[in-house]
Amino acid sequence: MTKYFITGGAGFIGLNLVHHLSAAGEKILLFDDFSTGRKKFLRDLSKEVKVQEGSVMDLKELKKSMKNCEYVIHLAGQVSVPKSVKDPVHSAELNILGTLNTLIAARDAKVKRLVYVGSACAYGESPSLPKLETMANNPLSPYGVSTIAAEHYCRVFFTTYGLPTVILRAFNVYGPMQDPSGGYAAVVPKFVTTLLDGKAPVISGDGKQSRDFVHVSDLVDAVKAACIAPKAEGEVFNIASGSRITVNGLVNMLNALLGKEIQPKYEEAHPGDIRHSLADITRAQEMLGFRPRVSIQDGLRTTLEWYRKGS
Repeated sequence: MTKYFITGGAGFIGLNLVHHLSAAGEKILLFDDFSTGRKKFLRDLSKEVKVQEGSVMDLKELKKSMKNCEYVIHLAGQVSVPKSVKDPVHSAELNILGTLNTLIAARDAKVKRLVYVGSACAYGESPSLPKLETMANNPLSPYGVSTIAAEHYCRVFFTTYGLPTVILRAFNVYGPMQDPSGGYAAVVPKFVTTLLDGKAPVISGDGKQSRDFVHVSDLVDAVKAACIAPKAEGEVFNIASGSRITVNGLVNMLNALLGKEIQPKYEEAHPGDIRHSLADITRAQEMLGFRPRVSIQDGLRTTLEWYRKGS
């Protein structure tokens, strides 16, 4: 029996999760359409990892592939806010219908638990900090709307069909194997690779916006805990560091780690971007035993080292 079925397993979070589980000798089926997933990081995995090219939009293939799997980790989707603003239909198709298909396949396969890794974008803009899981959702982007819809489907499949589901709201995740390319790349890999090239990073907005960054290894720990934690079924958890830093502060910290003094350039803020983000992680601490281990400074240091090696 395959222990883990991971949709979007060749994406940034998926790759880190697969490599961690592979090192532990777990049996994994990595399911990805490779539209954004990267095959080059699938080397050096154990023979217990099976890679299958397929789309979460294909319910028939999902049902066939998910048979005899214990845990489903659902990571596949369109996760860029600017892309969702540009093409909201595509985001809705992948994030809502793709999640619904994954839930149907998991229900029919009678898996032990499905863990959906969503986003803090579900909260949207609100003056209240830190963000609590009980807060009302007020999304600013089509991506945020799609993650909320996916969460609702997860809850309904738990309450109506009895499929054990757990929802993780990941905040700003960073670390090795994150793609720095493209106009919509996440801020940490983009800043890291730009500064390593000796160029000025470009900040959208004034840089005073703040984010709660969480290292991908801490998110991996949370995913594993969510698969087995008692009484976690049907619940939603913030996964973050519980602290925040401004985007300007992020650039300053990276400059200090590199021994550089490269000043950033500024451009107009992206539509749909939130101003401030900070998580209350009490519920994850109490129910999942979640303890973020990697500080932002240590996480950026190891991330820099990984990109320096040529990724």
